[in-house]
Amino acid sequence: MKLYYATGACSLSPHIALREAGIPFDLVKVDLRAKRTEAGDDFKAINPRGYVPVLELTDGRRLTEGPAIVQYIADSAPQHELAPAAGSFDRYRLQEWLNLISTELHKQYSPLFDPAADDAVKARQRERIGTRLDWIQADLGPRDYLMGKFTVADAYLYTVLRWSRLVGIDLARWPALVAYQARVEARPAVQAALRAEGMLKD
Repeated sequence: MKLYYATGACSLSPHIALREAGIPFDLVKVDLRAKRTEAGDDFKAINPRGYVPVLELTDGRRLTEGPAIVQYIADSAPQHELAPAAGSFDRYRLQEWLNLISTELHKQYSPLFDPAADDAVKARQRERIGTRLDWIQADLGPRDYLMGKFTVADAYLYTVLRWSRLVGIDLARWPALVAYQARVEARPAVQAALRAEGMLKD
């Protein structure tokens, strides 16, 4: 397999999932502004939408959209139990989490990275994100992970939470999420992914 990624972007989630699953893969770094891979290839020929992640399978097929990719990865290595069995109620619960993170949290950060967005827009976005973090902290409760044990949803939530400090959101208001983020980051597969993307030094 081959994962097209950009450092620290949402592609970190499937990157973590691949390492947790123990699946061999190659990393291909993408310059999202230039829409070129590190080898100079036209990334829009790989994904016409121009964004990561993209997972390329050994037979050449490509899969886009993080929530779909991480479920594919989990199902490719079921022994690691990164997702509940297909068709089970818990699998739908996982999909509920992936959808909430994708639509209600991930996309709320986008305007905060937009240099054209004014301060009033950014202030409203921070409020929206705060509301959603309130929901997630309440739903997490005393559990170590979103579903009790680590799943691909945790890789995704961890990835999005990492953006908070970059956009002026202090997670100290959500102490359970601070502890959760540290717990996920301590996992060997997460450490390996961060190192591979140059975000963690030995």
